[in-house]
Amino acid sequence: MLEQIDRSWRSVFEPHASLISQIEERIVNTEIAPAKSQIFRAFGVPITSYRVVIVGQDPYPTKGYANGLAFSVNPEIAKLPASLRNIFTEYVSDTGFARPATGDLSKWQSAGVALLNTSLTINLNDKKEHLSIGWSDITRSALKALSENGCAAILWGSHAQKAGEVFAEEKRIESVHPSPLSAYRGFFGSKPFTRANELLVANNRKPINWQLA
Repeated sequence: MLEQIDRSWRSVFEPHASLISQIEERIVNTEIAPAKSQIFRAFGVPITSYRVVIVGQDPYPTKGYANGLAFSVNPEIAKLPASLRNIFTEYVSDTGFARPATGDLSKWQSAGVALLNTSLTINLNDKKEHLSIGWSDITRSALKALSENGCAAILWGSHAQKAGEVFAEEKRIESVHPSPLSAYRGFFGSKPFTRANELLVANNRKPINWQLA
């Protein structure tokens, strides 16, 4: 699976080579999401191309939805997950851009946003299993590398905020999670996209073009 990773990430992943082999053996006969060719999709571009990271927990548990980028779904998915619908509501309110036509967030990756789940796979028949098979050790190293690269972190909910502790406090943009259970308790109106750009500009870095349409 490591052939999916851009060379700039090799120093992050090489110390975890044995663990990755163990995970690969464990999932070989398991129905997982995303597709194996997309597991390391977030690492397919140079680490220096990223200026912001949005931290998620694990891929969507519905078959055919996950595409290797946190919160993103494949473009043919018509019924978007509730959290993504809420993200788009805040996106429109915050940026003034039109509501995206699909839930595919690939343009954000191209614009400099790492969309990184702390667990890179999910067992579609045992939704919690992959939270404890070792992915968090690997993604913790990746988040630390992104922090050292000067990225800002958008952290939605307690899980992301815990994972994002490797970022300096002044580089964190935090709110409750966009799920229907919490979105009305501080996600709506939190302006994560413009706040991220304000933080980047304050640090003499190019802002993100968040436009998806």
